[in-house]
Amino acid sequence: MVALLTVLVLLLVLRRGESELDAKISSAEKATEWRDPDLSLLGSCQPAPSCRECILSHPSCAWCKQLNFTASGEAEERRCGPAQELLARGCAPTALEEPRGRQEVLQERPLGSGLRGEGATQLTPQRVRVALRPGEPQRLAVRFRRAEGYPVDLYYLMDLSYSMKDDLERVRQLGHDLLVRLREVTQSVRIGFGSFVDKTVLPFVSTVPAKLRHPCPTRLERCQPPFSFRHVLSLTGDATAFEREVGRQSVSGNLDSPEGGFDAILQAALCQEKIGWRNVSRLLVFTSDDTFHTAGDGKLGGIFMPSDGHCHLDSNGLYSRSPEFDYPSVGQVAQALSAANIQPIFAVTSATLPVYQELSKLIPKSAVGELSEDSSNVVQLIMDAYNSLSSTVTLEHSSLPPGVHISYESLCGDPEKREAEAGDRGQCSHVPINHTVNFLVTLQATRCLPEPHLLRLRALGFSEELTVELHTLCDCNCSDTQPQAPHCSDGQGLLQCGVCSCAPGRLGRLCECSEAELSSPDLESGCRAPNGTGPLCSGKGRCQCGRCSCSGQSSGPLCECDDASCERHEGILCGGFGHCQCGRCHCHANRTGSACECSMDTDSCLGPEGEVCSGRGDCKCNRCQCQDGYFGALCEQCSGCKTSCERHRDCAECGAFGTGPLATNCSMACAHYNVTLALVPVLDDGWCKERTLDNQLLFFLVEEEAGGMVVLTVRPQERGADHTQAIVLGCVGGIVAVGLGLVLAYRLSVEIYDRREFSRFEKEQKHLNWKQENNPLYRSAITTTVNPHFQETGSLLS
Repeated sequence: MVALLTVLVLLLVLRRGESELDAKISSAEKATEWRDPDLSLLGSCQPAPSCRECILSHPSCAWCKQLNFTASGEAEERRCGPAQELLARGCAPTALEEPRGRQEVLQERPLGSGLRGEGATQLTPQRVRVALRPGEPQRLAVRFRRAEGYPVDLYYLMDLSYSMKDDLERVRQLGHDLLVRLREVTQSVRIGFGSFVDKTVLPFVSTVPAKLRHPCPTRLERCQPPFSFRHVLSLTGDATAFEREVGRQSVSGNLDSPEGGFDAILQAALCQEKIGWRNVSRLLVFTSDDTFHTAGDGKLGGIFMPSDGHCHLDSNGLYSRSPEFDYPSVGQVAQALSAANIQPIFAVTSATLPVYQELSKLIPKSAVGELSEDSSNVVQLIMDAYNSLSSTVTLEHSSLPPGVHISYESLCGDPEKREAEAGDRGQCSHVPINHTVNFLVTLQATRCLPEPHLLRLRALGFSEELTVELHTLCDCNCSDTQPQAPHCSDGQGLLQCGVCSCAPGRLGRLCECSEAELSSPDLESGCRAPNGTGPLCSGKGRCQCGRCSCSGQSSGPLCECDDASCERHEGILCGGFGHCQCGRCHCHANRTGSACECSMDTDSCLGPEGEVCSGRGDCKCNRCQCQDGYFGALCEQCSGCKTSCERHRDCAECGAFGTGPLATNCSMACAHYNVTLALVPVLDDGWCKERTLDNQLLFFLVEEEAGGMVVLTVRPQERGADHTQAIVLGCVGGIVAVGLGLVLAYRLSVEIYDRREFSRFEKEQKHLNWKQENNPLYRSAITTTVNPHFQETGSLLS
């Protein structure tokens, strides 16, 4: 009795362990359901448990919803695979679920110039709906044709600091000339005017009351108080009004060199209604003779609040909140100009030209020109910049949703085709009027979008845009959905895409058993080998309702077959030329081998005359297997064999020149040869180059004809004179000449040195005026000796 209880306890423990293992397997399978689509798109199509997961796993995957498509014991995951493989396994074409990306043009007005540029259509199509399957690219064709006389709005923004005094006099006469030049390219043109200095706080301007009223150096000249930005004249077609308003302006002054131009640009871009911008080509001409303040510089004046990106012009056109907000950054200025579709033209002096050239690289569709000291060339500078900007067509896009990538291919009408990287923009330069350029826009999604997204494409500097409605295909559109389907054991489950989703408490591929029957030992016996040992379903699946439900690519009644364990060729299962079934490759027609690596074609083994491997080998896997002693792609070579050139050399020599080993019997030994002499200036790789017995180079071309005749074209030999003696004498003479030259050079250098030393000596002699007593070289011939006791003796005598 105790032994029986022990056995029952062991069985319960084992059954609990198996149920926990099944739970782990199911949780792991559920975890793979939400794998990152970006990662699943790599590699090739793999089995998936549902139609949705199948089409999301790889763009080459399809799902077969045919009833009873999978064999007994085969997992429903095997419904997922490449379309050709599913069709080969017996899936009906009508039961194949393979959604493909598509595009639908919703609005496409034809390209046209309109009336004098008004109402022109330059970009087409205008609205497109694109459905993207993750991982599958869709290519959209966009055309642009530059219209003649397209309207222009030009806003002239001028630095009125004191250093621009001379320029203001020139700009006062600018309106008429500028309108005349612009009306040469378009009849609809308007101009406006604004000015700027700097923020009215220290250290940018002097806050001394007298300096705030009159910041100019001298009290006698006309000067206005400093200001940040003032909008003077809204866009108008009246040149007289422009000259009148500009004529009322006067210069102002500030303390530091950089100006507050970024504040002015930002307000001109944001205050579109007050400036009067139309939905046409918008140009902003920025003139200054110095650099600009940018974000962070406002802290010097105690301004810490960043620019808020809103319009703050009061009723007088002044930027009233300039002392409250810091200068904008380069990114803010570029974003505001791009959002307002404004093309800036920086007209600056030579001293600041490099700074603005670097700035132009950060602002799309901008131009820089060098302004003369008195702005006398400003009209021509504006026209040159306008022509450059208007002839450059740049196609860009709005922000992309996560998981969507875009790339451009620009077809500009010339032989060169420039491909831009993903996330870049399409661009064509020097586009003439009425010329059409094409852009191929490639869209690709790597994940599903929660809702449709509107993507806008536009040509910078032009008002038109293309709206793309982006949708993603992330689910199957199965039409066989049946609740309580008869196919699922008479209503025990929901049929969808060919698979039964069982009701609570029901299990099995067709919901044929209940959970209460799951623990029956009789049912488990159907999932084990006949001897009753080993794991359930060979450890590769789960036992459900007495049958094995295999996982992965396992199949068979007991999941004993693995359809992913076949041999691989070059890393590909069955070499890509067959399908794996129960560990063995079943190859396509005309393929053989354990990994279908061998082709049964023989085209690579045939020689020029149709002989297989030159008769010296066998063709296996479309490659020659040569006999011993032969090698080469067609077994045409051997270690002791002569080459084609060596075999024909003697006949070429005797037939052309009557010399060589076959000279005595050339007519008999070379009867099947036709030898001709021809002077060919250039020899290609097909010519033979051999040396004769007398060490002469022989050049000839071998051509075989039908009937066994061989045509040899021989190049005449070039026998030059023997130059050995001349070479030897020349070398000896050269050595002697070099030796003599070295000796003469040495003797000449010594002579020059001696002459210089002698000349220096003579020069010193001429300047030598030493006196005898001062000459350091003089030594007297008289020696005087003094007796030390002479004085003492004299004193004694006295």
